[in-house]
Amino acid sequence: MIGLLVRLFIKDYKKIEEPRVRGSYGILCSIAGIVLNVILFAFKYAAGIISGSIAITADAMNNLMDAGSSVVTLIGFKFAAKRADSDHPFGHGRYEYIAGLVVSFLILLMGVELLQTSVNKILNPEDMTGGGLVLVILLVSIGVKLYMSFFNRRIGRKIDSAAMKATAMDSLSDSIATSVVLVCTLIYLLFEINLDGWSGLLVALFILYTGVKSFRETVSPLLGMAPDPEYVQAIEKIVRSHPEILGIHDLIVHDYGPGHSLISLHGEVSGEGNIYVLHDLIDRIEQELQEKLGCEAVIHMDPIADDDEMVQAMRIKVEALVKEIHPQITVHDFRMVEGPTHTNLVFDAVVPQEVADSDDKAKKLIREKVRNLGSQYRTVVKIDRFYVK
Repeated sequence: MIGLLVRLFIKDYKKIEEPRVRGSYGILCSIAGIVLNVILFAFKYAAGIISGSIAITADAMNNLMDAGSSVVTLIGFKFAAKRADSDHPFGHGRYEYIAGLVVSFLILLMGVELLQTSVNKILNPEDMTGGGLVLVILLVSIGVKLYMSFFNRRIGRKIDSAAMKATAMDSLSDSIATSVVLVCTLIYLLFEINLDGWSGLLVALFILYTGVKSFRETVSPLLGMAPDPEYVQAIEKIVRSHPEILGIHDLIVHDYGPGHSLISLHGEVSGEGNIYVLHDLIDRIEQELQEKLGCEAVIHMDPIADDDEMVQAMRIKVEALVKEIHPQITVHDFRMVEGPTHTNLVFDAVVPQEVADSDDKAKKLIREKVRNLGSQYRTVVKIDRFYVK
């Protein structure tokens, strides 16, 4: 069914890397969510009125809120698909993250409302009515919500959409919540034990948990989280596939929304190489990254003295010393500047945040270690931080 809908309504559905196609996937999922949730709301609200169950009525209102969430997601994809302009040269892809964040807030809002109503129902229980029709409506609702969760999760993974993944999680939580309501309704019909308020309370707590989890997953890209390690490995594999690149460092991934990434890195090359040939190589690597990963790339070329045995031997000694501070510390842009009274060891060190909470403290630790090489050496170090995992 999912594949059929995609083929029917999305032109060029295989070109997922294109913002227009990604937007079409998001719009399709949003429209399907609006239609299905409105239908579920209508039937479950009727079932809640018939049975007098606050849990069923609250579950129906949750579906209505889901329809509103789908409208928000639809608007988010519409804005995210807008082309770049002079005010937003990297596009509008982060609107999709904002939409996912709004959906998370709506989930939390519904959870709080349902929590209050359920507590009141526990304190003031009321008799329930209804029978087979109510049970059928609940069973159908569970099936529809499971399908929606599968649908949105599959599309979310396909287009790497935080908003779609949040919606899929919400649909799964809805199916579990409705299952709790169904069980409690059966218990009342069979044994006349009224757990309506308690079932509503469990549903509310589950919805709140889902909202918090969804919020954390959607706010991280907006704050600037570390990129996916697999994405980093793909970048490194492409760059290091060229033998002229002797090493890479200072890799940063700037995320402007799905399909809108800018990466920057430093590529080490031999200082004895032809600068024009190496510059052409860097241009070709940037183009390759764009073609294979769909990102804009900026590579800074760092020449190193790879043929100077004394410099390389000193670099190895310095690296061994700083790794005694922390095994993940790396050294790059290493050079030696000899003078009449002392020799400067000039380099950059990439230091994990847990080593020191300030660059000055990190420099002090490194200088104390390098001092073991002898009093004739002075350390001139610049501290870098990890921007990838």
